[in-house]
Amino acid sequence: MSLSIGIVGLPNVGKSTLFNALTQKSVPAENYPFCTIDPSVGVVPVPDERLHKLSTFSKSADTLPAVVEFTDIAGLVKGASEGEGLGNQFLSHVREVDAIAQMVRIFDDSSVIHVEGRIDPLADIEIINLELILADQHTVLKRSDSIAKDAKRGDKDAAALKEVLERITPVLADGKLVSSLEFNEEEQKLVKTLNLLTSKPFMYILNKKSGAENLDILKDDRWKALMDFFNTTNAIYTTVDARIEGELNELEGEDREMFKQELAAHDDGTDELIKKGYELLDLITYFTTGEKETRAWTVKRNSTAPQAGRAIHSDFEQKFIRADIIFWEELLESGSYGVAREKGKVRTEGREYIVKDGDVIQFKV
Repeated sequence: MSLSIGIVGLPNVGKSTLFNALTQKSVPAENYPFCTIDPSVGVVPVPDERLHKLSTFSKSADTLPAVVEFTDIAGLVKGASEGEGLGNQFLSHVREVDAIAQMVRIFDDSSVIHVEGRIDPLADIEIINLELILADQHTVLKRSDSIAKDAKRGDKDAAALKEVLERITPVLADGKLVSSLEFNEEEQKLVKTLNLLTSKPFMYILNKKSGAENLDILKDDRWKALMDFFNTTNAIYTTVDARIEGELNELEGEDREMFKQELAAHDDGTDELIKKGYELLDLITYFTTGEKETRAWTVKRNSTAPQAGRAIHSDFEQKFIRADIIFWEELLESGSYGVAREKGKVRTEGREYIVKDGDVIQFKV
């Protein structure tokens, strides 16, 4: 399952630096606006200690993690919805991703240019969200006009879409994201056809900088306003030091540990971000394990066993008979599949079983 998260934000907030730290893939990250013109894509493994414990348990030849795809997208400025800066490119690239990770600076450092000439993360978020909202308003208006005649003639599909558009229009006019609305299953299908930017899942990345004035330490009014916004909107967010994360990736062994101690740095910022991204996409992991390989498979939450099998091969869904399932900890505690079966820990489940995060599965097709 290939699902992507687009890293977006104003110029010079650290997007490309973070992307480099995430993927160790070389993309430009110089200190000037519009350095990133074409999006770069990196496939990032999801940190998961369960995978490695299962691999050791099975003495597997290969260990294959679940992955998340991150896309580094060119910086946005005011007026992007009207084509300012690289606005048209920016918006087209955002439309292609499944979720949005919005990056803002929470450090004050005069040596690093801020396109707005000030450090105010909530104001940055408001600029970006407004441009996305304005772009969606244009999409909604255009679509409303195009289906008006069909809806008037009694076309049921057009009438249903018209109702959805009429719900969305005042929300956007009020400066809110479409994702703040609740839709039933049929409505969700219609919303998906619109490919609206603000209907995508959002998370926020707060970029701090070692040695600079960081708002999470200052805890001034700017920080309080940001936290109030996150609490009010139930936002998913995480904090990283993109520069430190990137430098740590270039070191190994004792050098890495010395650098961490010198700066009192923790290199779990990107790991936490990847996990949050996985959560944002509403994904879970199940495992297959054996001598040949131990592998983490990615599926949407609430997937049935046959749907989960599709991640391995389409035949696993179409020809599904049953699945033998055990929770990963129970397998390790048992010491072997044989003992686990004797203890009744291995369950045989049918087509209706909803796969749980951490299940180890053997499919029967």
